[in-house]
Amino acid sequence: MAEQHLAVVILAAGQGTRMKSALPKVLHRIGGRSLIAHVLDAAAGLDPAQVVAVVRHERDRVSAAILEHAPDTVIVDQDEVPGTGRAVELALAALPDDFDGSVVVLSGDAPLIDTATLEGLVKGHLGGGRAMTLLSAVFDNPTGLGRILRDDSGAVLGIVEEKDADDEQRRITEINGGIYVFSRRALQTALASIDTNNAQGEKYLTDAAARILVTGGDVEAVATDDPWTIAGVNDRAQLAEAGRELNARIVRGHQRAGVTIQDPTSTWIDADVSIEPDVEILPGTFLHGATSIATGAVVGPDTTLVDCEVGPDARIRRSEATLAVFSAGVSVGPFAYIRPGTELGAGGKIGAFVETKNAKIGDGSKVPHLSYVGDAVIGSDSNIGAGSIFANYDGVQKHQARVGDGVRVGSKNVLIAPVTIEDGTYTAAGTVVRKDVPSGSLAMNVAPQRNIAGWVAENRPGTSTAEAAQRAAERGE
Repeated sequence: MAEQHLAVVILAAGQGTRMKSALPKVLHRIGGRSLIAHVLDAAAGLDPAQVVAVVRHERDRVSAAILEHAPDTVIVDQDEVPGTGRAVELALAALPDDFDGSVVVLSGDAPLIDTATLEGLVKGHLGGGRAMTLLSAVFDNPTGLGRILRDDSGAVLGIVEEKDADDEQRRITEINGGIYVFSRRALQTALASIDTNNAQGEKYLTDAAARILVTGGDVEAVATDDPWTIAGVNDRAQLAEAGRELNARIVRGHQRAGVTIQDPTSTWIDADVSIEPDVEILPGTFLHGATSIATGAVVGPDTTLVDCEVGPDARIRRSEATLAVFSAGVSVGPFAYIRPGTELGAGGKIGAFVETKNAKIGDGSKVPHLSYVGDAVIGSDSNIGAGSIFANYDGVQKHQARVGDGVRVGSKNVLIAPVTIEDGTYTAAGTVVRKDVPSGSLAMNVAPQRNIAGWVAENRPGTSTAEAAQRAAERGE
């Protein structure tokens, strides 16, 4: 049930010029999600009555991404008046008139904020009967950040942006984290009295602190011991730093849940990946999207899985797979390229230098090496010989090849789809299968071998091959 006395406002109107990108800043990704998706997830954990996102730059693109991830979000457009204060003012206007609860304000570019931190902030805000509570942190180097102003007793006097601070204020090391909880009424009253008379010509949300204090409201800054929760992303370097930190936290979470990860620094795991206990992840492994891995599986080294399902006791090494299903006890790789639509049955094998696409391979069946299997259905306990190709495209349409149970396809076969090889069948090495093969048959179309004596001397005189042939003739071979 939603918390009827809590709303969340997410600020996502900024252009993010320092990213130097055609992609809006809040849509850059870490951990498999956009920056703003991480913030939306943290907000959703509070179960608020309403989430409002304020947009402006690339508003259609940003809005579409927000609504795809969190369809119930209310989108509000920022007008020509610049500043976070104006953005929040417009967001408040989108709330029901009778909403008289607390408003959490978040930045769309601070992806490591988490629900637990927000819950603690809201609890302290409500328990203290405050009009405003903000998250702060103490930095050795606070350059570029707003400072928390306190009196000699430690009470908050306000917030000053660095561009408006004097030299003494700039020496303050407690900074504003940009995450707030307000009483809706106190905030609305404060914002109505804030102007743009400052160094940046903006309507600052931070000015609300001083306005609330003047009217007798209580304001408190709560310092976090985890500065990453307030870390914003403003350029590509910070994007990479936030990504590394998020990945480290994800990896530690899996390790503490019973997953062996040999080298956390070379292992990257997206936020939506699920891994059961007693899985082993080897170095150089990348797990993306909605990949799931069951108990007993070993993945890696040097393996990338995207949106894959890996069954119990599977072994996947030095391979790349996307949108594939690997059943229990399978063996994949090394150097396999598994494309979308591949399903490998229990105990099956896709071996070295094999590419598959839209291929359903039955229990116990094997494609051991050097083959391409596309648009195919292979039954159980069948073997595809080395160098085989499923020729599925006629230049206009894709066609399917079907291989039954207990089939032995010889090395260097080409299956010209559409074609069916029925159960219990052999095909000879080098066969081009153009017609259906009945059950129990041997298919072959290899022409008798013909040796033309003296061909090398006649057609390749003076070559090293011809010289070798001459030496053999002289030895009587």
